[in-house]
Amino acid sequence: MLALVVDDSAVIRTVLTRILSGLGYEVLSAIHGRDALNKLEAGASPALALVDWNMPEMNGYEFIRALRTDARWRSLPVMMVTTETEIEQVARALAAGANEYLMKPFTPEMVQDKLALLGLSPTQG
Repeated sequence: MLALVVDDSAVIRTVLTRILSGLGYEVLSAIHGRDALNKLEAGASPALALVDWNMPEMNGYEFIRALRTDARWRSLPVMMVTTETEIEQVARALAAGANEYLMKPFTPEMVQDKLALLGLSPTQG
C-alpha cells in the first residue's frame, strides 16, 4: 500500500518514511499541501495520508479541506501529524475531514496505534 507523507521538514518525512516502510508501506513524500495535491492529480493513489499542519504554500488544514471537496479523495484516510496541541486546532482538523490526529513528538508505536484505529494494520500494508 502507498502512504502519502506531507511535511515541510525533511527530518519528519524521513522518520515517517522509515516507520511506514517498516510496516510494509511504500511512501510518497510531498513538501507542502500544494505539492501533495499535484502528486494526487498526477495519478498517485495512496491508501493513507499523514499531513503536517504548519507548512508553506498550502498548510495541512487547507490541504485537508481541498481534499475533502474532491470526490476522488473524499474517503482517503488522513492523519494530521503536528505540533499543534490546542484542542481547538484538533477540533478544526477533525471538522475539516482529518480522521486521526497525532501530536509531535511521536513514537513508531504511536503511529502504529493510530493506523490501527484507522483500520490500517501492518498486516494490510
